[in-house]
Amino acid sequence: MQYNKHIPVSDALLAWYDVHARDMPWRVSPADRAAGICPDPYRIWMSEVMLQQTTVAAVRDYFHRFTARWPTVRDLADAPDEQVMGEWAGLGYYARARNLLKCARVVANDYDGQFPDTYDALLTLPGVGPYTAAAIASIAFDQPETVLDGNVERVMARLFDIHDPLPASKAQLKARAGELTPQLRPGDYAQAVMDLGATICTPKSPACGICPLRDPCEARQAGTAPELPKKTPKKPKPTRYGHVYLAQRADGAWLLERRPDKGLLGGMLGWPGSDWNDAPQPSPPFMAEWQALSSEVRHTFTHFHLILTVHSAELPDHMTPNALQILDKHDFRPSDLPTVMRKAYDLWRGQ
Repeated sequence: MQYNKHIPVSDALLAWYDVHARDMPWRVSPADRAAGICPDPYRIWMSEVMLQQTTVAAVRDYFHRFTARWPTVRDLADAPDEQVMGEWAGLGYYARARNLLKCARVVANDYDGQFPDTYDALLTLPGVGPYTAAAIASIAFDQPETVLDGNVERVMARLFDIHDPLPASKAQLKARAGELTPQLRPGDYAQAVMDLGATICTPKSPACGICPLRDPCEARQAGTAPELPKKTPKKPKPTRYGHVYLAQRADGAWLLERRPDKGLLGGMLGWPGSDWNDAPQPSPPFMAEWQALSSEVRHTFTHFHLILTVHSAELPDHMTPNALQILDKHDFRPSDLPTVMRKAYDLWRGQ
């Protein structure tokens, strides 16, 4: 079905989605949904948390591993923190993983293992913000909530030729998206808009010629589609520096520290080290013959670049410094470390 002035935008988009919906491991196809098969709220929630600041391609393998290892929200709620954080390593934004566990435990304990089905109730769960609550309510429970991610923002900016830059224009774009959200099949519609943005109304070189909404698209008519949405320029990321200290005992055990619950990499095991700032001072966790490696670790977080100097030392069997955790060589798994800490280990191993 191609849009015409007698057919609502939502109908034209849903007809396109029925044929062109992307295959996602957490998604119920439009045909299956029409046959009465409902999405699993647990899998929708899991996918939405993983997809924050991350691409579908990067998330697929993580999603398969998580749902194979913990197939229900109760399974995840019962999982040890270290195992979940270890499986999350590489996805970044570790606060999401901590909130994942908190939310799973609230749903398991306070909601008898069943996700609440309304936007307002979902919004009370740990780590669930307005976007995620709207996505779960819409996709999992077919509630007519307005789901606004980057793809939807782009589609709305072009459909209505909105030139006000993001992020200031978010409220305007959400209002426009809300006007189009139908009462019938709102979950499929939310996914249809996201699919349109991901496959046709792409950031560069949008395929306007095959778009089901090409006729009502005001930006296509004005010739401005490729330049939308406009964005306020971001400030360049600063670079911070730090020191980390890798110590292994003669029996193969490693000495690590648990980072504070709040802040970057909160609650995760990692190498002890200095603060991260413009000019950090070396701060070895205890006296030893520390040797600085010849190369550095480079890593990029959301708001800054990080360069770490890596120091290593070999220790006798009896060394058990205060405030550090001793991890037996058989229990130590580099894959459990956050990415920046694993880079330091890989650098040590290589040298």
